[in-house]
Amino acid sequence: MNRIYEIWPVMVAGALLFCPPLLAAESLSLNLPSPRAQVVSAHNALATAAFKPVPEIVDAMVNQAITNLTAKPTVAEAWASLAGTNETFGLKVYTAPGSRTGTRPAVAAAVIKGLLEAGVPTNHIIVWDRHEADLRRAGYFELAERFGIRVEGAAEAGYDAQTFYEAAMIGNLVYGDLEFGKKDEGVGRKSFVSKLVSQQITKIINIAPVLNHNAAGVAGNLFSLAMSSVDNTVRFEVTPARLATAVPEIYALPALGDRVVLNISDALICQYEGEDRGLLHYSVDLNEIRLSRDPVALDALALQDLERSRKARSQVELPSNWELYKNAALLELGVADLKHIDITTLKPLRGQP
Repeated sequence: MNRIYEIWPVMVAGALLFCPPLLAAESLSLNLPSPRAQVVSAHNALATAAFKPVPEIVDAMVNQAITNLTAKPTVAEAWASLAGTNETFGLKVYTAPGSRTGTRPAVAAAVIKGLLEAGVPTNHIIVWDRHEADLRRAGYFELAERFGIRVEGAAEAGYDAQTFYEAAMIGNLVYGDLEFGKKDEGVGRKSFVSKLVSQQITKIINIAPVLNHNAAGVAGNLFSLAMSSVDNTVRFEVTPARLATAVPEIYALPALGDRVVLNISDALICQYEGEDRGLLHYSVDLNEIRLSRDPVALDALALQDLERSRKARSQVELPSNWELYKNAALLELGVADLKHIDITTLKPLRGQP
């Protein structure tokens, strides 16, 4: 069978060659370095006590990590370097499992303190997740009262009919989905972005726990943001293969991924089994807070934590769905190859516990 190729000009070793597209890409890749991810990890063995965060130590860890990541001399300057104080910051947390297994309020509180120190007004800070009820159970409304900020549920804010992700598979729409109850042709093919994300929040700070997810591998930065920001998600959660495609593509929407200025792994505790159920007997304390601009790298490290923890305790191996993170890397959302992640590990400063 004869093939007809479009010919592309390619410079290799100073010579101009003409190659078909695939060969052109292969030739170029010979001269391009593999991308690398930068992760700053603050570690303090005293950060938790009986699986509960110690707030003052968590504050110090977050402050140390953000100043190192941004190379700024003060906490205020570090947070201010992420975006202007006129932006509306949405702190995306993961609350379905509760405050001890999901994103811990102590970590979110440390971020809020930093933003306030940088001069961000209280009405420009929103802590959010998919549902208000989960946020309430996890203690985030108390956090809102303490700092005078807002707490919002993406589902309760409604969905934007003009901003969506479309996939061929038809979803089983549930109450609350924008197209629920409609019978028109093509209904169920779109997942609409929450108005909270598309119309209110301008910058996103992603804070995800190191918590296993049976289909996604980890309920991390990619999964948490993608699946909490849109409706009609049941169709994706049926199989790991569907999530492996949908999660990176949804995260890549300009209304989502383009607004993320920082990703945080709440790695104080690693729960390697149980998913959205808080099972502390399947948990280990890592006592780390990891920051990066790369969500894929943080999730890849979290997957490694989960796999190591299960192996160390001779637990049954659970699927990690590395395909999802490889697909995210192909979409240039970040680095999934552990060998290409550069980690700076910070110990407590002198004078700290």
